[in-house]
Order: sequence, then structure tokens, then C-alpha cells
Amino acid sequence: MLDKFFNSLLENNPYFTAGVGVVGFGVGVATLRRGLVLGTEIARRRLLATLEIHSKDVSYMWFLQWMSQQPARRTHKYAVQTSFVQHDNGSVSTAFSLVPGPGRHYFKWKGVWFQIERHRDKAVDLITTTPFETVTLTTLSRDRHLFTELLHESQAIALAKQEGKTVIYTSWGPEWKPFGLPRKRRLLSSVILDKNVKERIITDIEEFIGNGKWYSERGIPYRRGYLLYGPPGSGKSSFIQALAGELGYNICILNLGERALTDDRLNHLLSNAPERSILLLEDIDAAFTSRKLQDDGQGYPSMVTFSGLLNALDGVAASEERIIFMTTNYVERLDQALIRPGRIDMKEYFGNATDYQIKHMFLRFYENEESLADEFVERTKGRAVSPAQLQGHFVYYKNNPKQAVEMAENVFQAW
Repeated sequence: MLDKFFNSLLENNPYFTAGVGVVGFGVGVATLRRGLVLGTEIARRRLLATLEIHSKDVSYMWFLQWMSQQPARRTHKYAVQTSFVQHDNGSVSTAFSLVPGPGRHYFKWKGVWFQIERHRDKAVDLITTTPFETVTLTTLSRDRHLFTELLHESQAIALAKQEGKTVIYTSWGPEWKPFGLPRKRRLLSSVILDKNVKERIITDIEEFIGNGKWYSERGIPYRRGYLLYGPPGSGKSSFIQALAGELGYNICILNLGERALTDDRLNHLLSNAPERSILLLEDIDAAFTSRKLQDDGQGYPSMVTFSGLLNALDGVAASEERIIFMTTNYVERLDQALIRPGRIDMKEYFGNATDYQIKHMFLRFYENEESLADEFVERTKGRAVSPAQLQGHFVYYKNNPKQAVEMAENVFQAW
């Protein structure tokens, strides 16, 4: 009787029944929410596919460049990428491209919608001081094959921009990164050297490139070193750039005086240079006077040791299939251990312009002006003049060969 009384009391109590209903509703909503979340996650795993591209991967920049060329996309947040090149004549070329900034974006490609999310981490690369980034692409699982096609297309577009051009790389932390836009290949004929100098180097380097098997069969390290030495303005760097264009190679410039460069990083950079590249150590004497370290002009010595440089060039861990060029204005300052055979296989002197160079440089600027070329040679005979001075003179009088001859004295003035 007592049980029936309490049951009747509770059933007839509106406050109790309302409370039970609220609790039951809350439990039901929570259960439904968990079910929806779980169902959404299961559906996402089964129906969607994602691709993650990290900023440390080479395809990262390819993809961002590709995205900047896509005409139809739903995004209102952009980041700018600036390419800056200063030319030999002092002029500057700048190009801006807008790429998707951090956040979520959408685009349609080959009739399929993609979601792109660009995330920038708070952590930064301690060497380059740039933040780590990740781009995540999401699309329907049935369309995931398009990821590979998209990456191939972005690679093709990026490489097409480099076709017929020379890419200049510089060290950025432990990596090589392009410096500015790819440069138009310089014609080898545009660099006028003394008789047979150009031919000797080209013959040697072409023979080296085509004989990898010969080196391997004899157990000889497959690498070749060249030293170009002589006064400033004699065409050393210009020739290397033209040679790279002739061979279809790129150039990796390494500054040994860089404060953050260490022996380990130097070894890593020389061993991981981009394929088909010439490694260039310019003004090698500026980093080392004999075996003593130079400072960077502010009293900070380079962290690369002389023994570290020698080991990177031909030690046990030294890379194979490598072409390295060194340049110096003061060959007498270099330690013989640095330029011995095996580290430097060919030395070539680039001096002040000879009569042969002067005449042929004149004719390159002013075709079919043989008599004026001979007169110009006579006016400059017996006096030291660099190819750089001659070029500056001919550019100044580019439309008047006769005046270039009449004002030949000006070529000896300081520029």
C-alpha cells in the first residue's frame, strides 16, 4: 500500500515528471551529438582524402606557384611572393605573385572541388628564422588520384619557367634555395677570353662530364676542381655563368665567410647540391689567408676551419659527380694544400685584356669595323686594361664606334 502511495504521488507530481523529462532530453541530445560526431568522422574517413605538403618539401613552392595561377577560387586572404633581381647594368626587375595566405580556401580543378588549408606554425626554423608551414588539400576519396596529377602539373609549370635559363642558388641554412628569378642563359660567345683559354676549359669539363664510367672503373673520385685566378674585372665570374648556360647547368654560390657556416654545414651543402649544378666558391682568398681565418669585416671570424674545407672538398664524406670552381684575385695568398691536384685539377689565368681580346670585344660591339678595331688596339697598346673596363667603355659609346676610338683614353679612367 505504501509503495502504491509513493508511486501515485510521484506520477501525479508535475515538478518531478518535468525534471525527469529534462534530464532524459539532455541525455538524448548528448547521445545524438556524440553519434553525429562519430558518424561525421567515419564518413570523413571513408568519403574524403587529404594530402599534406610541408614547407620543407620541394613541392611546397611548386604548389603555391601553381595556386597563384588558378583563375577561379574562393579565397579572400592572400600572401605576396616577391622575386627581385638586380642586373649587371644596375637595373632591377621585380615580380609579385599572390598566393593563398594562412587559412582555409576552396578551388575547383578538372571539375572537382578541393579545400586547401594553409597552416603556419608558431615554431620557427632556428637557422632560417622562418616559420614552418603546412598546406593540407582535401577532396572526395574517389578523386584522390588527382593529387598526383596536380603535383605533376605544378612541377611542370615550375620547371618550364627555368627552361633555357640558369638558376642561381645560395645557401640558406642547411639548404640550397634559388636566389631571385632564373636568369636568361648567357651566351658563351659573349665572353671574350685570350686565345685558347675558353677552349681548354670547355674541352676538359666536357670530357669529365662524359666519362663517369671511366672514373668508376678505376676507383677515382668522380669530381673535378677548377681555379680561375687573376685581377678583378678579368671575366672569371662572367665566364662561369656563360659556361653554366652552355652546359645547361645551374650555379650554387657558397660564401665561406658567412658567419653561420660551420664545417658540418659546409660538408652537407657540398654533398647535397642540386643536380646539374656548378659549385662556385668566389674570392676564396677572402675567407682564408694561408691557413688563417679572415673575419667578416665586423670582427667576426668565419666558423669554417681550413681542415674542414679540405675535408669537404675531398675527404671520405665528399660527394661524387661534382664540378667545383674557385676564383681568386690573389692566387699567391692561397695555401698550396688547398689547390693541389685532386682538389684543383685545372688552373687558368684570367689577366688584363690582350690585343686579341681588345680587338674581338670591339668587333662584338661594332660588327664589320675591322679598321676601327685595329686603330682602337693601337691606341690602347702597352697599357693595362681589364675586360670590365672595356665593356663599360663600349656600352657608353654603344652607337658610335668612331667616337669609342677617339675617346679611347677614357677607358683607363677609374669607373
